[in-house]
Amino acid sequence: MNKLNAPRWNLDSIFSSIESPEYKSALDNYKTGMEKLENLIKTSSRFNFCFWLKGFLDAKKGVLELSQSLGAYAYIIYSVDTTNTAFLNNISLIDELALRLKKIDIDFKTILVKNSKKLDEFFERFPEYRGHRFLIEEEIAESKHKMSAKEENLAGSLQRTGGDAWDRLHEQIISNLKDADGKTFNELRNDAYSADSTLRKSSYEKELLLLKQNEIAFAACLNNLKGETLTLNKQRKWKKPVDRTLFSSRMDKKTLNALIKAIEKSLPEWRKYFNAKADFLRKNNLTASTPKYINGKAEKGLAFYDLFAPMEVLEQDKTENENSLLSKKWTFEEAENYVIERYSSFSEDMGNFAKKVFQNNWIDAEVRPGKVGGAYDEDFALGHQSRIMTNFTGSFSDIVTLAHEIGHAYHFSCLKGKSVDFFSYPMTLAETASTFAETIVKQDMLKKCGEKDRLQLLDLDLQDVSQVLVDILCRFYFEKNVFEERAKGELNAQDFCRIMREAQEKSYGKGLNSERHEYMWAVKSHYYSTGLDFYNFPYAFGQLFAVALYQRYLKEGKSFAETYRQILSLTGSMNCEELCKKAGFDITSIDFWKSGIEFYSSRISEFIELCKGKSTAVTVKAGSSPKTVYESTPAEKTEIPAKTEKPAKKMGLLQRAEILNKKN
Repeated sequence: MNKLNAPRWNLDSIFSSIESPEYKSALDNYKTGMEKLENLIKTSSRFNFCFWLKGFLDAKKGVLELSQSLGAYAYIIYSVDTTNTAFLNNISLIDELALRLKKIDIDFKTILVKNSKKLDEFFERFPEYRGHRFLIEEEIAESKHKMSAKEENLAGSLQRTGGDAWDRLHEQIISNLKDADGKTFNELRNDAYSADSTLRKSSYEKELLLLKQNEIAFAACLNNLKGETLTLNKQRKWKKPVDRTLFSSRMDKKTLNALIKAIEKSLPEWRKYFNAKADFLRKNNLTASTPKYINGKAEKGLAFYDLFAPMEVLEQDKTENENSLLSKKWTFEEAENYVIERYSSFSEDMGNFAKKVFQNNWIDAEVRPGKVGGAYDEDFALGHQSRIMTNFTGSFSDIVTLAHEIGHAYHFSCLKGKSVDFFSYPMTLAETASTFAETIVKQDMLKKCGEKDRLQLLDLDLQDVSQVLVDILCRFYFEKNVFEERAKGELNAQDFCRIMREAQEKSYGKGLNSERHEYMWAVKSHYYSTGLDFYNFPYAFGQLFAVALYQRYLKEGKSFAETYRQILSLTGSMNCEELCKKAGFDITSIDFWKSGIEFYSSRISEFIELCKGKSTAVTVKAGSSPKTVYESTPAEKTEIPAKTEKPAKKMGLLQRAEILNKKN
């Protein structure tokens, strides 16, 4: 272990290695299981449909458990050792087998649709499968948006040299970009978090230059990817690209409209936050932003490259803050005890689960060469256990990340005893448990910290949430307009820049000054990943739904813990509206989403007041460069999410491995 005592995980209870007898046996059983399914497909017409369907579902369960677990294992061992070619080759093998399983699934759904009128009889004969009605009817509904089996198989094969190839090209270009000093593109983007205001701005300018130099290639990638999506959606009878995403999100359009409207109504509040931060940075010489003057008045708003600028600690406050929870250097043991304590404060069940995660070495937290950045949770159907990857450096944000990822694992634990079919839940609900766990930690920290820490902690929380709401809205606007314009003809770099400028103006508005980032379309990997259209609003959904649950917890106390567990256990069994109704929420109403946003409105108000109270001159930390103070002018920064977003689980392993290395 390193000096922070950050551990490596133990995988022996899953597979000890890809060369182990257990792994090879599982791989053989996976192939044998698929052969059985293929034979059942071929002989389906020879048997009574009800008995055939039961036999197929029984056999499919074991295959899915192996597919999910082998895929997860291949992914996680590669993620902590990306230099290992054997691990990468193993991912390719598993991906090839996944394509075979996909073909089986397409053929199965064809048979299912043909015999859909016999389902009532099936559920009557085999009541143990009545809980699967939602999933089976969902598959039938999805089949209405499928081409013929031959066409779907062809589309899947062509995707590897079509959409996936454009995605790889984008990734290859991004990963090889360097400035004149040899600094990589991702390193430049990470400078957005630096306390050095001059560095933030210069890295932002270098980033824009690199993107502009490669804009033709990036535009070609995005243009062709979105063109492919539109073509396939038309063949699959989706009216709009967002309709397909809504279906996979198990979410009604009425809910999406209510969510979007609620976020839009909250924009004035978020712009107040951006402006308050801009004023604080400027008055305290913590920004390199130079304002433009319009009619003799300095423009308002935060510079894009200052969105993640740290709120500097006053020199005289340093001694006081040295031992604070926020600014201290945490050991992994301290982080472990704190997370267990916070989880236990909510429920004994969550606390015991967190203990299990740490005691069984389910976490790989050590920072080392060859390991990807960011963090994720990966779940295993076999043995019903999880593994968490993170990069622990001892900061408070690492504590939040641990709480977040263990929240994902706790969610999975609530599904124990259910069929593997119910382990897959939509992105809209996937972030519920993780965000809820984050909220528990952050609220505790806010209670314990002094005023000096409070400003920084509020800013960290608000900047994260503003990305999930304001920037997510920006991405939604952008992607919606791209699809609309691409349907009329091809788009070039200038078109994408124009659409991004319009989206930023509509979402951020006067919260940003004129120093914006019109090339964000070239940065976001989700735009370039096949099957991830509108990979944005589910995060806003998860954030606000989790906050709604937290507010209910504040009213009901510890008695809410069992309700919470029940909610998580049902996430794979029904659509979002039905699940939330069980929790007592009407998510089709704008009022529901407004109540979640109001939770942050009070924090924005407090942040503004603290900014006013701390707007005296500060002694700039080492590495920072004092700037000329301008009268109430804001600053701007380069957009980067607070943490690497985890790719959707239904994605191909190679695609997931590539995305994990991207700054999403």
